[in-house]
Amino acid sequence: MVGSVHMNGSVHGANGTEERLDQLRRLLGKSDSDLLKIVSIGAGAWGSVFAALLQDAYGHFREKVQIRIWRRPGRTVDRSVAEHLFEVINWREDVLRRLICRCAYLKYVEARLGDRTLYADEILKDGFCLNMIDTPLCPLKVVTNLQEAVWDADIVVNGLPSTETREVFEEISKYWKERISVPVIISLAKGIEASLNPIPRIITPTQMISSATGVPTENILYLGGPNIASEIYNKEYANARICGSDKWRKPLAKFLRQPHFIVWDNGDLVTHEVMGGLKNVYAIGAGMMAALTNESATSKSVYFAHCTSEMIFITHLLTEQPEKLAGPLLADTYVTLLKGRNAWYGQMLAKGELSPDMGDSIKGKGMIQGISAVGAFFELLSQPSLSVQHPEENKQVAPAELCPILKRLYRILIKRELPVRGILQALRDETMNDPRERIEMAQSHAFYRPSLLGKP
Repeated sequence: MVGSVHMNGSVHGANGTEERLDQLRRLLGKSDSDLLKIVSIGAGAWGSVFAALLQDAYGHFREKVQIRIWRRPGRTVDRSVAEHLFEVINWREDVLRRLICRCAYLKYVEARLGDRTLYADEILKDGFCLNMIDTPLCPLKVVTNLQEAVWDADIVVNGLPSTETREVFEEISKYWKERISVPVIISLAKGIEASLNPIPRIITPTQMISSATGVPTENILYLGGPNIASEIYNKEYANARICGSDKWRKPLAKFLRQPHFIVWDNGDLVTHEVMGGLKNVYAIGAGMMAALTNESATSKSVYFAHCTSEMIFITHLLTEQPEKLAGPLLADTYVTLLKGRNAWYGQMLAKGELSPDMGDSIKGKGMIQGISAVGAFFELLSQPSLSVQHPEENKQVAPAELCPILKRLYRILIKRELPVRGILQALRDETMNDPRERIEMAQSHAFYRPSLLGKP
């Protein structure tokens, strides 16, 4: 950071870093002697990068802020990964020098030779995320005891997959029973659950957190955008939105903003959160399509036209003003199709290198969130109570019947009734309607179903 050294030895950033930190500290009621305590829960790629971005920006203000990351202990690093990690270390002179100075290099030599077992929390302290070995981070302060990590944290970042969020935050709630102040929570999770009773509705990670902990929704925010974690840490230009209450989203957007990572703010938390889960659904199909057609640009563009029409159709069910989401949703979808783990997963399925029976947690990649999202969206949109008028058959049908790609993905990934090649049939059916018609249908009817998002 470019800056000047003050008489007390502190660094004053020319880009206003310390001022932003002080403003957030004041908003949270911190006295001069109190540390602002930030902890990231979960050490996947995005959760680790997010913690590292904060550490790089604010970690040197040791008398004002403490930044830590929690991950479960005991996860071992197998020898093949250790060998690859050793190659990364020796390729990066800065990382090599850092480890030698920290007297940590020898353990990676021993792990490469098979003489020592490394653990995921151990390498995270040295700046290596198990799901992102090729991108070394700054060293992080790692806590493996959940109670120690969260009991007095001022800001908690949810870096967990949506499928683990409820369970972990129910555990966290036990440690917050005696709290006087309410923490601020920023959720990075992109995924949803479906609740069918008493009425069909979507449950998002921020709603899971509020339900599990009792923290009011005013203090829970969602941050998302068209981001690839490794590229953000390597300072590729990126942007994101933090969504939630006026009280917190604007100061947090300012606090999180960096020259290469621009953070905007928006009040529509739940809809942005749901859209973050929706694009993962169609990214899996895009990966399948790319592999099955040998990266045919024509086939991929046909898929893109159909999948975006389904996404627009679904968006009209979920929000009264879907046009406001068009840009962010398409941008997030585009980057996920280009380089996201869900598209990668679809490709590996189509190539036969993975199978649905292997589950949704893949070594070296982490949780494939699109799988559970396929199940949730299809089950919700299959409910008769949400029926819409079929454009040709003059009858009421469940919305899922007008989403052939979603329907095929459900049968491939959840029911496992079809082989992966079955996704091709969703595009090559002679009776399929022009995707434009699906969009026009959504735009010409009163489609909005507020109950899907738990609204009256």
